[in-house]
Amino acid sequence: MNALNPLDLYDIRSELSDEEQMVQDTVGRFVDEKVLPNIGEWFENDYFPKELIPEIAELGLLGSSLEGYGCAGLNSVSYGLICQELERGDSGLRSFVSVQSSLCMFPIHAYGSEEQKEKWLPAMARGEKIGCFGLTEPHGGSDPSNMKTTAKKKGDDWVLNGAKMWITNGSIADVAIVWAKTENGVEGFLVEKGMKGFDAPEIKHKMSLKASITSSLYFDNVVVPEANRLPKAKGLKAPLSCLTQARYGITWGGIGAAQACLKEVLDYSADRKLFGRPLNQTQATQLRLAEMGRQITLAQLMSLRLGRIKDAGRLNPSQVSLAKWNNIRMAMDIARDARDLLGGAGITTEHSPIRHMLNLESVITYEGTETIHQLIIGRELTGEMAF
Repeated sequence: MNALNPLDLYDIRSELSDEEQMVQDTVGRFVDEKVLPNIGEWFENDYFPKELIPEIAELGLLGSSLEGYGCAGLNSVSYGLICQELERGDSGLRSFVSVQSSLCMFPIHAYGSEEQKEKWLPAMARGEKIGCFGLTEPHGGSDPSNMKTTAKKKGDDWVLNGAKMWITNGSIADVAIVWAKTENGVEGFLVEKGMKGFDAPEIKHKMSLKASITSSLYFDNVVVPEANRLPKAKGLKAPLSCLTQARYGITWGGIGAAQACLKEVLDYSADRKLFGRPLNQTQATQLRLAEMGRQITLAQLMSLRLGRIKDAGRLNPSQVSLAKWNNIRMAMDIARDARDLLGGAGITTEHSPIRHMLNLESVITYEGTETIHQLIIGRELTGEMAF
């Protein structure tokens, strides 16, 4: 019998199409060659590698699941595999692609006018224009209905006032997809860099997602033309649909982070000797490694099934919540245990688990906290709202 792949115990790869395998291999090589040799230093120095954006775009990773406008038109499983491989490198890199694709390009594609699509999507797919997504507010957090940002009609324009918080890509974005309350409910606006009264300062002193740009967005009587309003976006359902797209990719991303941690601790425990034998020959170590393998396998099966459901057009957003809750909790637990198995060496950026552990503290919080996703499943089970 052939030995099992420690990172793919149920041979998930055999369930992938040739195209899906090619996507995974291509992104995996990119991560191995361009990300892993440098990510520890980037993380330590709070540096987002903007120089990688052209190659990321050349690989077709921006808006990869969208049709037309220079996008690759890949299926959902392929997009998931992209997120898995990128997060095997670092959550910050996956966050960049996730925000650009699912939170910026998707709403323009789904809710924008033809003029907006033609103006933004091809340039965003080429990496020439960067986007950010403004929904979360300083007072909002998990309750977007508590939105304070407003947009008031003034002649043929809209005047935006308010603030957004914890915005990935904000300081480098050419356009912000901003959600604001109007007299007709929540609507979306394309706020362009350089508009008077719009500022996007970077948030400093982070201990997580240090190789990613996180910003605040401020709007002080920002005049936005009617042509920059997303005409088909009505109500909170529109931004929440964007979050469903991004959360789906996150379920795969957690698998990549967990695989990176398991791979590192497998190598380390084979080489590290204590009391006259390698760590991986002890029962205590093998039990912990086996648990990591079990949890990763469960997450892989969950995300693959989720992707097939999504590609079949039968996705329920609550199914994404279940997978995000399960897979990111899984990844956090594995990162922490891997850090512990590495001993004192595990606290340095020379080893990936502590970096993944810190990043995952953000990932389990953004795009719906773990508690929010638990309550979503509770609502599905009982039919009762407990938020």
